[in-house]
Amino acid sequence: MNKCIDETIRPSWREYFKQLTELTATRSSCNKLHVGCILVNNNRIVAQGYNGFLPSCPHKSHIVNGHEIATIHAEQNTILDCAKRGVSCNECVAYITHYPCFNCAKMLLAAGIKEILYINDYNNDELVEIYCKLMGVKITCIKCPE
Repeated sequence: MNKCIDETIRPSWREYFKQLTELTATRSSCNKLHVGCILVNNNRIVAQGYNGFLPSCPHKSHIVNGHEIATIHAEQNTILDCAKRGVSCNECVAYITHYPCFNCAKMLLAAGIKEILYINDYNNDELVEIYCKLMGVKITCIKCPE
């Protein structure tokens, strides 16, 4: 007997990657905020990462002016994973649990990301949208399911 999956309960690709991004964030070792990022190309995961401390370094927090400075951001970890493995992130879609900071947005744009989809607002910097627009990259909040 051939059983088909009920398409009404099967998540869309966007919802699927959104949920995986949220799951990825649970690996974060940061005490302040758990952030996850997944890069996707043609509905296939190219890389994923979360914010946390450097590998093999003690998980010791260093707060300066209210910001954790000892951790690497999720977007940075994800792009660095691509670099370490020699994988291109050009033309990928970035799924991120939180609105990217300006530095991470610049890295995503320079890496050739074609679209940024984020779930939660977080210190939204207007420069991110300005530069996304300059680069022709759409940035969209996907908090609610499609």
